[in-house]
Amino acid sequence: MKTFYIETFGCQMNAHDSEKVVGTLLREGYMQVVDEADAGLILYNTCSIRDKAEQKVFHRLNEYKKLHGEGKRFAVLGCVAQQEGDKIFARAPYVSMVAGSASYRHLPGMLQRLEAGETRITGLDDRQTDETFDTEFTARTNPHRGYITIIEGCDKFCAYCVVPYTRGKERSRTSASVLAEAQRIAQSGFTEILLLGQNVNSYLDPSGKRTFAELLAAVGEVAGIQRVRFTTSHPRDFTRDIVDAIDAVPTLCDHVHLPVQSGSTDILHAMQREYTRDWYLERIAWTKAAKRDISLTSDIIVGFPGETVRDFEDTLTLLDTVGYDTIYGFKYSPRPNTPAIHMHDSIPEEVKIERLAILNARQREIQRTNYARHLGQTMPIMVEHGANARGQITGRSTQNKTVNFTYQKMSEGSEIDAPSIGSYIDVRITQIFPSSLVGEAVSTPFAPSAALLAQQALNARVSVLS
Repeated sequence: MKTFYIETFGCQMNAHDSEKVVGTLLREGYMQVVDEADAGLILYNTCSIRDKAEQKVFHRLNEYKKLHGEGKRFAVLGCVAQQEGDKIFARAPYVSMVAGSASYRHLPGMLQRLEAGETRITGLDDRQTDETFDTEFTARTNPHRGYITIIEGCDKFCAYCVVPYTRGKERSRTSASVLAEAQRIAQSGFTEILLLGQNVNSYLDPSGKRTFAELLAAVGEVAGIQRVRFTTSHPRDFTRDIVDAIDAVPTLCDHVHLPVQSGSTDILHAMQREYTRDWYLERIAWTKAAKRDISLTSDIIVGFPGETVRDFEDTLTLLDTVGYDTIYGFKYSPRPNTPAIHMHDSIPEEVKIERLAILNARQREIQRTNYARHLGQTMPIMVEHGANARGQITGRSTQNKTVNFTYQKMSEGSEIDAPSIGSYIDVRITQIFPSSLVGEAVSTPFAPSAALLAQQALNARVSVLS
């Protein structure tokens, strides 16, 4: 029996890539195991967006090199594979296969070569490929959410970012293929879909039939689908019709992740983001003017080369102006092959650490204020995890907020001990924390159709209030 073990590092796109890789391996006659010691083939799907993520991969490879003597094969997939290429064989000679994400469509052939005894197999694509990794043989490992990658690669070339060099150029799937996959996901019992792309709203339908906003609406109208999310958006391609679609289609979740990276126009220019602070705030204004209460989240980098005290203050004032529900803050770190690696990294590490701490502290205060508005509200929650040691079940709101709640049988005659993963339940919010909500269930778990009706009613209340 051909067996494999796969470990995934990094983003949701990597997680979904691994689902497709697993599906391909299963189709090729492999069996997945949960312990690397039981696997004949060990695969690491890697991330290089941060230096720590990259180093973690090589540390893990070094940990398990002792298994090489037991006849096991190793493969490095993903961004580190594309970035480092053949150099991985020199650094970890027990690795037999190196494959970037743009070459996964060739994976069956590479596996056959591996089985034939080859020990140095490389699958690396340049930026010229127009092909995407589409497969019906996807192992849906998330129990409550189906992922669909609608666009791969990146053409933005931000000065700090390695993605255009590891993921290739932007290439979109046809809207027909996306909708067909959404229908298969719904028929498999999933009620939530997450559309993925490095810049998901940069989507360009090769068939010319639908814009990104029109595709969003079409996925939201697939029978059986109750929630549609998308990530990650780029401000340069964020258009007003996306907000209009969220307002018009109740199944589209009221959450937009729109990474700004800096509140300073000067730093945005140095980052090669190709928009200004005012441009970004115009898109925020569109979102805030929506009929629905759309949650806003973002990514921010501190300590980019040349960032002055005034630049950093501009980022802090942007937090106050926008009022994000959540941000993901990072210290700048130089990445291979990027334009910024040639810039003088002028900000001392201790200053980066201090600025990140100040940024996160400011955001925590904003989140406390934002989350306080939910106190006493009742909202439909989709269950994602069973009860923990404290008896709390974890779910998520349509605004992508984590909700931990307790559940008791609504009546003595009820046979439902607890809501199952993927079900929906009404929860009244009784307590707030900076990054989560706490509540208690006020209904029994209900079917997705009822969840949709509850969400529509909530949206109607929001519209009246606004």
